[in-house]
Amino acid sequence: MSDDKMMIRVQGAAKRYLVGTVEVEVLRDINMGIREGEFVSVMGQSGSGKTTLMNLIGMLDSPSDGNIFIDGVDITGKSQKELVGLRRRTVGFVFQQFHLIPSLTAYENVALPLVFAGEKDQRAVTDALERVGLSHRREHKPAELSGGEQQRVAIARAIVMKPKILLADEPTGALDATTGSMIISLLRSMAGEMTVVMVTHNRELALHSDRIVNLKDGNIAE
Repeated sequence: MSDDKMMIRVQGAAKRYLVGTVEVEVLRDINMGIREGEFVSVMGQSGSGKTTLMNLIGMLDSPSDGNIFIDGVDITGKSQKELVGLRRRTVGFVFQQFHLIPSLTAYENVALPLVFAGEKDQRAVTDALERVGLSHRREHKPAELSGGEQQRVAIARAIVMKPKILLADEPTGALDATTGSMIISLLRSMAGEMTVVMVTHNRELALHSDRIVNLKDGNIAE
């Protein structure tokens, strides 16, 4: 696996938190690479460090030790201002809860990242809604949409800035099995256009990805 094809590279990463006076190690000596356009699922028991690893890759948190490279850039030690800029240009996030603003339409929710970035060209919103099959629901508010439709709006919002990486943390956790399968199919279709990393506890869904990374006790299980 050559480095020039690597979108995400984690080298010797550890993460420790201070809980009161006790230092708790959540991740230790994580070494992994994810290729450009690959769809990888991260699995593990509750407390294994899945979401912490996702937060490190997504530049929402920094490792206590080690280095993380995103698209060839070492993000370790970057300032918060630099990380915000990199994150905005590089990463889209999808969560278990949809985090849509109830008073806004689907179109307006998807447009939010562009508004925050000061982008004036809104064609990307129409493209993103079309990509998730919701052009016909653009004027509907979240309460008027099903759970699956709300998650598709959340995915459209995550991809409207055309990120290189899409991070999905338990994206089907609030959905029934049939709707969850549709969401996984949508994520699967986006792999190749972007690198997709999904945290899930559902092995059946994880089998749709190119590769599964198993975490156990804060490390990658062989």
